[in-house]
Amino acid sequence: MHYYSLGQIPAKRHIQYRKPDGQLYHEELFSTEGFSNNYSILYHCNPPTQIIQVGEPWSVQPKGIHDKQLKHRCLNGWNVKPGGDYLESRTPLLFNTDCIISVAAPTRGLTDKFYKNADSDELIFIHKGTGALRTMYGTLRFEYGDYIIVPRGTIYQVDFDGEDNRLLIVESNGPINTPRGYRNHFGQLMEHSPFCERDIKKPSELETIDEKGDFKLWIKKQGLMYPYHYLNHPFDVIGWDGYVYPYIFSIHNFEPITGRVHLPPPIHQTFEGANFVICSFVPRLYDYHPLAIPAPYNHSNIDSDEVLYYVDGEFMSRKHVEAGMFTLHPGGIAHGPHLGNVEKSIGQKETKELAVMIDTFKPLLMTEQAAQIEQPDYYKSWLPES
Repeated sequence: MHYYSLGQIPAKRHIQYRKPDGQLYHEELFSTEGFSNNYSILYHCNPPTQIIQVGEPWSVQPKGIHDKQLKHRCLNGWNVKPGGDYLESRTPLLFNTDCIISVAAPTRGLTDKFYKNADSDELIFIHKGTGALRTMYGTLRFEYGDYIIVPRGTIYQVDFDGEDNRLLIVESNGPINTPRGYRNHFGQLMEHSPFCERDIKKPSELETIDEKGDFKLWIKKQGLMYPYHYLNHPFDVIGWDGYVYPYIFSIHNFEPITGRVHLPPPIHQTFEGANFVICSFVPRLYDYHPLAIPAPYNHSNIDSDEVLYYVDGEFMSRKHVEAGMFTLHPGGIAHGPHLGNVEKSIGQKETKELAVMIDTFKPLLMTEQAAQIEQPDYYKSWLPES
């Protein structure tokens, strides 16, 4: 991201910065990849290091099934039952050493504790529900269609306005960034990018809560959840500046790229992680060559697994698509439109589809929870219907 500042900060970094009573504020450097990459500097009312107690950790590592069969798969993500808070409801479905893809259907937020993912950057896609992400950087209001990007190590809480919430969550073992091909060497999004800095919603309403007590913080590290108790409220930041902070980009602000003939999925790219990319399929005009075929051509993902998460509308290349459904097309075998959909697409002028695609460059494994919501015969769906 680009430079941003919120609250009160001193004129220079690493100098004395005092409260009205003469006591020093406590500076914290929040950096990625050691001291060599992006960072922010936060100013706390109290030391961010005062721990009262550390409890016994428990595993939250996804449990994979022992199945490496090369097969197209379909999962009904909305068959995961609603319930629990923002963390309890997380249900991992697909994973590899680079990322974890989960769904969640929480009926309540996370208001009695704080959360820090020290393993991964998080992308949280809001499929249903509204609310607020409260962080040490400030507050972000979210709604349907929002991608929330949370850098690893960010302390946050989630408030939902209601009980009917559906989330798609991607945890990345490397930073989640805008695509390098969209940025110039200064980091600015270029003219050909399908979105720009004006579309990014940054934190606001910085809360500075200078309180002492027993504040519960759950920290995820190396697949374990550690319960910590801190003396000071985590949101005691008086001000901060830098390049590392959570933000929101709405899928509805993605401006689609179109052409005379069908263009490949990279035109839909929205984010990049470590060995995976995330794309947004949004309402758009179809190809306008007089002999154009709007439906995608058959293709073989030899080097990547392709996951499509269906959000809304009718997806022109697939049959029997429902909201919250996943399809997994693994690298190594060809896939393409279902029978009849190529001919059906000819002559159509636009699509209203809305979907999120995740392409990974290492094979994905299914979890035990995913096996419970799989449509077992999906791989036969390209055969003629009897």
